[in-house]
Amino acid sequence: MADSMIAMLLGALLAMAGAALVLLVVRRGGSDRLDPLVQAVERLAGIQGEQAGRLHQLAEDQANAQGQLARRLEERLEVVSRRVGDGLSEHARNTGETMSRLHERLALIDAAQKNLADLSQQMVGLQDILSNKQARGAFGEIQLNDLVSKALPPFAYEVQARLSNGKIADCLLKLPNPPGSIAIDAKFPLESYRLLTEARDEVARVQASRAFSADVLTHVKAIAEKYIVAGETAESALMFLPSEAIYAELHANFRNVVEESFRRRVWIVSPTTLMATLNTVRAVLKDARMREQAGLIQKEVLELLKDVARLDERVESLQKHFGQAGKDIGEIRISADKIVQRGEKVESLQLGEDSPAADLPPPRT
Repeated sequence: MADSMIAMLLGALLAMAGAALVLLVVRRGGSDRLDPLVQAVERLAGIQGEQAGRLHQLAEDQANAQGQLARRLEERLEVVSRRVGDGLSEHARNTGETMSRLHERLALIDAAQKNLADLSQQMVGLQDILSNKQARGAFGEIQLNDLVSKALPPFAYEVQARLSNGKIADCLLKLPNPPGSIAIDAKFPLESYRLLTEARDEVARVQASRAFSADVLTHVKAIAEKYIVAGETAESALMFLPSEAIYAELHANFRNVVEESFRRRVWIVSPTTLMATLNTVRAVLKDARMREQAGLIQKEVLELLKDVARLDERVESLQKHFGQAGKDIGEIRISADKIVQRGEKVESLQLGEDSPAADLPPPRT
């Protein structure tokens, strides 16, 4: 548009210049100079037309080029817009997935925090249980009963068993003699162990260690006195510790306590070692029952052998009876033959000497 207007303005200027030139020539020189001037103006007009055509063609070419450029720009803008839209959609989808995963992780974190809170409450409850002697004893008894009930049949143990001395064992393993029934005690002095674990300096640890050692030795002596009864129980008893940590602490740093328990025949066990002991007890019970069954089988076999001996005697007696009966039957047969012969002889006497009976052989004797 701008080029065509420039061409039109240029043509108008040339026309005005030609008209002005013609008037000037007319005024100064007359008509004889008009023809060349007109011709020059015509040539100038022709040149102007050519320039106008060229400018018009140039304007059209420029318009076409601008149209193509606009179409290309529009296509590129459309491609860029599509790419930007796809990128935004992909980014939105990725953002949505990320937010979804984030929500899932937050839900897991919330659940984990809830579990931690519940566990904290349970730990507080467990600490309250362990801090109370009676509740701690009940906790140890429950754990002991759970382990024993899983390892042994009901007839092989008794909970809260009363002994002849009036003492009540938390659990009594019923084993045959030897070794006899074994008592298990599930109560343990935990206060001194807690002081030992909470000691912050060497002095406090030494004092707590001494108190812990003294408490355990006192408990070992009490078990030996109450739960080892001559003629009723085995010559040993078990002290059950419901904590592997206490068991490890005793065997690692208090060998004197462990050795004293050995001397008094009080075996210290943890949940793991108690389960191994119960498996041994089960094997002993199985072996005892097998021996009992073997004794019954042996007794029955002996009775069976006696029955076989009596059967042999009776068969021999029956055989003798059969022999005597055979002999009696043979003698009866001989007597019958004599009777027959005598009857035939009597018949021959009646028939005379010429009768066929005279030719019979003499009777057997």
